[in-house]
Amino acid sequence: MFSESSAAEGAILIKSIILYSSSPVEFHIICDQSAQEYLEKRLNLLKHPQHDVLVRFYRLPFEAMRARIDREGAISTDHSAGVPGLMKLFIHEILPDSVQRAIFVDTDAFFISDPAQLWAHFRALQPGTAISMPFHPDQSAPEWHDANRICSCIMLLDLARLRALRLMDSSFYRGDPHAARVPALAPPAFEAMFGKPVPVDGDPHGRVRYDGVKLGDQGYWWAIVSHRPEIYEHLSYDWEVSSCLMDMYLKGLGEDDADEAHETYVQVHTHNTPEQGRAVLPKMLHFNCLDGVDRYYDWPGWSDPNSGLAQRWLPAVRYHVGYKWLWLNQPESNATLTMQTLYDVKFADELFALSRAGKAGA
Repeated sequence: MFSESSAAEGAILIKSIILYSSSPVEFHIICDQSAQEYLEKRLNLLKHPQHDVLVRFYRLPFEAMRARIDREGAISTDHSAGVPGLMKLFIHEILPDSVQRAIFVDTDAFFISDPAQLWAHFRALQPGTAISMPFHPDQSAPEWHDANRICSCIMLLDLARLRALRLMDSSFYRGDPHAARVPALAPPAFEAMFGKPVPVDGDPHGRVRYDGVKLGDQGYWWAIVSHRPEIYEHLSYDWEVSSCLMDMYLKGLGEDDADEAHETYVQVHTHNTPEQGRAVLPKMLHFNCLDGVDRYYDWPGWSDPNSGLAQRWLPAVRYHVGYKWLWLNQPESNATLTMQTLYDVKFADELFALSRAGKAGA
């Protein structure tokens, strides 16, 4: 989260997780000062959570993010999420090794069910799987290299596996004769989809970039899972009921007696997908592609009586936005909220270089 607006959206996501979770939760938030201050103001209202809550802020300067991208050597983005958006490719490097698994969720989403159910999906993954996210084989956009066939808005990440695979490259690895013997996973995947990096026009430093990458980090994730399908598994659409492209599968509130046959019949965007023939059961809502606003709940379309999205989901948005942090307290609970801030955050490739330098000087 790298603005107050992203934190305002993210606060609703965090609130929903605490509201519905049946287990203790940990939040690992990569952010700037404005986002942390916004979140802390609300988290400080939570004195008696139902379960233990750990919130760890990772204060990562823009310059450090830019430097890590430069050390990779050839990735870039024209997506609105900018440089911070590409950090989704480096979560396994930013979080410490003690964090072996994580669920990433975009800030413009919130849960409407117990997130512990989603965490339980880790137990069902194959031993070699490192990434699980929704797969949409019915989608096609050649100008995006078909990167809309996945959604990196929600990902189950086996961080330990990604570290073992050395997902992303670095000049620190390439410059070390021992590390260079074990190539990073991503560069061959990127070249297979985008071709070899090309020189950046007018760059005095001779930088190169992969050409034609769209949708920010998602374009790179698509290249990775396309090239190495054995490390990837589909994640149910239940956890990605999205307003962008999928139109929420035409799911919505109402008709509380609807049966599975009816729900399956009226939904869209599931034919010729892993979800064909079953009803999507919404467990997390994602309000993306609502253009023109910094915060999805400020979208003008919510006040449009003809908007299908507003007709189906406005009550849920109002409820989760307006649910007060104070109401999360359980006075009889002995559980605690702990907040920590890490300022000197280093990427894994930096730690590698420091370790090598220390051994050389010993």
